[in-house]
Amino acid sequence: MTQEELQHLVEQISWESFKRPFTHQAIFNGRLKTTGGRYHLNDHHLDFNPKMFEVSDKEVIIGIIKHELCHYHLHLDGKGYRHRDPEFKQLLAQTGGLRYAPAIHEKKSQKIECYQCQKCSNWIYRKRKINTDRYLCGHCRGRLTWKETKYSHQMLKTKREVSV
Repeated sequence: MTQEELQHLVEQISWESFKRPFTHQAIFNGRLKTTGGRYHLNDHHLDFNPKMFEVSDKEVIIGIIKHELCHYHLHLDGKGYRHRDPEFKQLLAQTGGLRYAPAIHEKKSQKIECYQCQKCSNWIYRKRKINTDRYLCGHCRGRLTWKETKYSHQMLKTKREVSV
């Protein structure tokens, strides 16, 4: 989608859903990472996340645009335009905008160091390696031994297997 197509789509959705014109600029902003869009209070233009538009379907894109247009129209009317304001929540529900932006990428798995106490066999997990000559088990004061390095996605699998 180009900048011109985005501008046209925002203007069209503004007329159809809000019965009011969108007279400012809608642009893509590649620096946005976790949010779908952003409304600027000072000059009233809208920024949108191009990566989210690439991976999302048409309904999600329209929901993101409606969300930002709710901020836009309420602010220009002098009403509550923040997420916590009842006017915003009501207008968002009326127009069918999205409350939250969808996740577009998974989190990186973190490295986790696994230690076991020689005395009580208690497992201790840390993000960083520790000096086993200096630190002891917090439960029984026994010596710790390093067992392995796991990653957070592996830890989730083992916890699910244990709980089932």
